[in-house]
Amino acid sequence: MGDYSSLIMIALMVVVFYFLLIRPQRKRQQEQIQMQNSLTPGTQVMTTTGLFATVVGLDAEDVILEIAPGVETRWVKAAIGRVLTPVDDAEGVKDDVAVTDDDVVETAEQQGDSQDSTPKKS
Repeated sequence: MGDYSSLIMIALMVVVFYFLLIRPQRKRQQEQIQMQNSLTPGTQVMTTTGLFATVVGLDAEDVILEIAPGVETRWVKAAIGRVLTPVDDAEGVKDDVAVTDDDVVETAEQQGDSQDSTPKKS
């Protein structure tokens, strides 16, 4: 009976590892491949290294990215980390809050006053 209980525990651990680790990882890989295959020119992307760019052209396994106006580089599709979706700038922006030069000057003067009040050693 002891031999069967250890065998059942090992089988149970394999099943748990499958559902907690292997299956979600495969799902993420399939989603990543689907995203990379659905790229079209004009799409804004971020590479796995953090470079933001716009897709200009596609090849079999390569993507041509424009990282600045007139600067194009060739990357493998696997280097595309995610597709960026445009965010509406009107959301979350308050028009009634504005920083003026007077606010900046006052802040600098306040910092200068606090620094001058410290005793200096000779």
